[in-house]
Amino acid sequence: MSVELVEVVRSGFRECVHRGSLVILDPDGEPAVALGEVHLPIYPRSTNKPMQAITLLRNGFEPIDEAETAIATASHHGEPDHIALVRRLLDRFGLTEDRLACPPDLPYAERARAEVLAGHDPAEAARSIYMNCSGKHAAMLATCLINGWPTTGYPDPAHPLQQAVTATIADLTGEPETDLGIDGCGLPIVPVSLTNLARAYAEIATATPGSPERRVADAVRAHPRVISGTDGPDLLTMRATPGLLCKIGADGVHAGALPDGRAFAYKIDDGHDRARMPLTQAILHHMGVDWTDAHAELAAPPVLGGGARVGVVRAIPGLL
Repeated sequence: MSVELVEVVRSGFRECVHRGSLVILDPDGEPAVALGEVHLPIYPRSTNKPMQAITLLRNGFEPIDEAETAIATASHHGEPDHIALVRRLLDRFGLTEDRLACPPDLPYAERARAEVLAGHDPAEAARSIYMNCSGKHAAMLATCLINGWPTTGYPDPAHPLQQAVTATIADLTGEPETDLGIDGCGLPIVPVSLTNLARAYAEIATATPGSPERRVADAVRAHPRVISGTDGPDLLTMRATPGLLCKIGADGVHAGALPDGRAFAYKIDDGHDRARMPLTQAILHHMGVDWTDAHAELAAPPVLGGGARVGVVRAIPGLL
């Protein structure tokens, strides 16, 4: 069974509880903490993206810089610099936006979304390039061209690209083969247990310099804003924790690893975003990172009443 991980306290009253499962691994890959259903498969959602990007590098995709590697790994917020990187990647391979198979969307960032909507009908303003997975899709199209694979139908699980992605995820996680799902951007998604997801992140973070795994890890750590956006959870967490590699996934998933191979992964059952930051900071504190004021602030976001702080969202006291 899952366990209570995060609570919302308002005016001294415990108002809500978020349940889920989490695992923390020692540098040798063994669980130091295992709470809930850590051996059952979950949909990792966008925590898959580093493994998908590794697949592209293993299959001939050569980014021109680390920022391009990062945008291929990103759940970007659709801010102007993100869109410029996606456009640059498409242009470099002679690709147009209409080749992207991800669905049309508006930018996630409020300011970027407002700028796009200004003077436009929302139905007409949505574009595939604004979708937070567009960098990954652009890099996948480029990899198809490099390998002579069809650029149409590349999200199909039977497409050579997706076969390669599935093989890479199996290699990095050791997860037994199982039925695939479909992610929000339309690509196949491989179910993985939290324990094996954390082990994959440990392997990526500690990989040999110059390897595809390490190149992705270094790019994400160097460009946390590119893989997320202004005030994104990964940006804020990696900025506070030098050397950390981490990536969020939709519906309450987060995974990460430190340079020494200690790693974590968790899933919030109800998928609520507000539980994410307090739990991640509690995990990092348990892992012994140098604790800063930035961590303390992220660990205790306020509950407001009438515009004033009247409570807190926090990891369950004594959880770790």
